[in-house]
Amino acid sequence: MKKLVSLLLVLAIAVTLVACGGSKPAETQAPAAPAATEAPAATEAPAAAEAKTYNVGVAIYQYNDNFMTLYRQEIENYFKTLETDTVKYNVTMVDGKNDMGEQTNQIDTFITQGMDVIICNLVQTSSAEVIIDKVVAAGIPLVLINREPLGDNGDESYPGIINNPTVCYVGADARQSGTYQGEIVRDLPNHGDINGDGVVSYVMVVGDPENPDAQYRTEYSVKALTDAGIEVKELVKNVGNWDQTKGQEIVAAALAQYADQIEVVFCNNDAMALGAAAAIEAAGRKVGEDIYLLGVDALDECQEMVQKGTMTGTVLNDHIGQSHTAVDVAIKALNGEAIDNYYWVDYVKVTK
Repeated sequence: MKKLVSLLLVLAIAVTLVACGGSKPAETQAPAAPAATEAPAATEAPAAAEAKTYNVGVAIYQYNDNFMTLYRQEIENYFKTLETDTVKYNVTMVDGKNDMGEQTNQIDTFITQGMDVIICNLVQTSSAEVIIDKVVAAGIPLVLINREPLGDNGDESYPGIINNPTVCYVGADARQSGTYQGEIVRDLPNHGDINGDGVVSYVMVVGDPENPDAQYRTEYSVKALTDAGIEVKELVKNVGNWDQTKGQEIVAAALAQYADQIEVVFCNNDAMALGAAAAIEAAGRKVGEDIYLLGVDALDECQEMVQKGTMTGTVLNDHIGQSHTAVDVAIKALNGEAIDNYYWVDYVKVTK
């Protein structure tokens, strides 16, 4: 009986194993790969923004001026350096030919053309009010340069500028340039008194007598000497209108008349000083030995002459500093930013 029970138990276990498929483990399948997805469509690069172009009108009193040639070239060059992919400056520059009527017509044309800003180097500072009124009425910012209009008493800020938030003047204080000329002479070992008579006898070559720069340089160059207690004597004062040829003619005539009485020649600018240097050489005089020669602007040629001793000194009229300031202010106005009415750039003495 026990054998029968044991046999039945073995048979039951065998049947169970067969039904379960035996002891071999079931094969596993790798997980199915995820369904492929389409790559996102390429997006187009945004189109470059179109550059904004500002139209800038620049009126120069006269192209035939050494200093203003440097000044106007630097204005144009500096505007180019400030351009970007999104901002351009279309600069239109015109020559007033030292004719106020011509310049007034040019300003009228700028207004008609719809300039965004105007930079103006006046032919005549006495016409400033007319120009300011025209440009302000047209709603165009105005930057006056180099030739400062004066108030009624000659030393106040110009009313047409200070009453207008979109008008300004960029320049250097001409009183400083005149003072520096006089100080260069004052600081010489003999204080300009070559013949030792206790008096500095001088010739004054004036630019444009209406121009405040000429007025101040004429006055303050001599004032620097008298303020130092040095006695002076004016032998000749004549108008050279900033012109080299005129400067030569004036000094040649003065030397012919006064000969070695002339100890110092003051010129309101370097162009006239170059003419004066030619007249001095032709007369057989030697700068630094028996005569002194002063200019203003520090043109490259004159700086070389100062180093060689053929010119006593000049005063740097910083055309780079002034032109860059004028452009920077013009751009501020274009951007709708507030601007001051006056911006000043210092002069610098140039001596050997």
